[in-house]
Amino acid sequence: MIGALLMLAAAASGPVAPKPLFRDPVHDGAADASTVRDRKTGEWVMFYTNRRADLPMDDAKDVRWVHGTAIGVARSKNGAHWRYGGTADIPKACTGETLWAPEVQWLAGQWHMWLTVVPGVFRDWNAPRFIVHLTSPDLKSWTCGERLDLGSDRVIDASVLALPGKGKKAGGYRLFFNDERQNKAIVTADSDDLVHWTVKDRLTQTPGEGPKAFRWKGRYWLISDAWKGLLVMRSDDGAHWTTQPGHILATPGLQPTDRAKGQHPDIIVAGKRAYILYFVHQDGEGAAKANPDWKRRSVLQIAELTEKDGIISVDREAPVHVRLAP
Repeated sequence: MIGALLMLAAAASGPVAPKPLFRDPVHDGAADASTVRDRKTGEWVMFYTNRRADLPMDDAKDVRWVHGTAIGVARSKNGAHWRYGGTADIPKACTGETLWAPEVQWLAGQWHMWLTVVPGVFRDWNAPRFIVHLTSPDLKSWTCGERLDLGSDRVIDASVLALPGKGKKAGGYRLFFNDERQNKAIVTADSDDLVHWTVKDRLTQTPGEGPKAFRWKGRYWLISDAWKGLLVMRSDDGAHWTTQPGHILATPGLQPTDRAKGQHPDIIVAGKRAYILYFVHQDGEGAAKANPDWKRRSVLQIAELTEKDGIISVDREAPVHVRLAP
């Protein structure tokens, strides 16, 4: 009887996620995750930027390794243990050689992906970047949509939020993105149809990237990468935002593969719980002492969010029992 109760308690608590949660087996540069549940198979699917961290560099300023990147795919039955699934079948007709920061969501009866595109492979950061919209019935085959007109030739890192309606009127959608021409500010745009977007507000004055917007515990939240940890903002209506003091995941962790600041978040909301996926560069590992290029490698980690009185915190050292309901 006691053994049966212990087994039930273990099942209820969920499997413990390993550190790292996921490591790309091809280039060892997993970053910028977007995670959804496959409505047909019940599995969790992660799309991520497949950085070429193993590519030799000509010099310290050579950044070709973050270009020429495909979108990697991983799958999991429980959200804790992941297997590599190759790269996403993204049409070249509407994209380019460099693909970054997928944002995948089920909205209006189909799967949508907003994808950052850099049209080429470059040795420096001086290249145009834009966001394209694609759709899919099954998370496998993707169809080209439109290139978003956001008033800038240097936009990256889309996140889309469904807004609340008023009465019988639908709420529409809000896009959060990084405009590099505005000191890398997080900017918003609105749409009624997920196709035509109108640029609205600049939310941040300090530089950052990788915004992730989500709804949890009766509030809207926006977590973004401020390059010194993650910036947290909250809102009651999705329009007016309050910035939380400080940054989460700013202090490097103590456990192997987690010894650097957290970057570019993804959020999985599971009922009352919410999990943050973030990537970590490997410059804090022992291998980086012998091989300076090791710091370019990055892995994906997971932690559970805690909220109290409108403030979010994260304990990256705590074991993460992943409980993902359908």
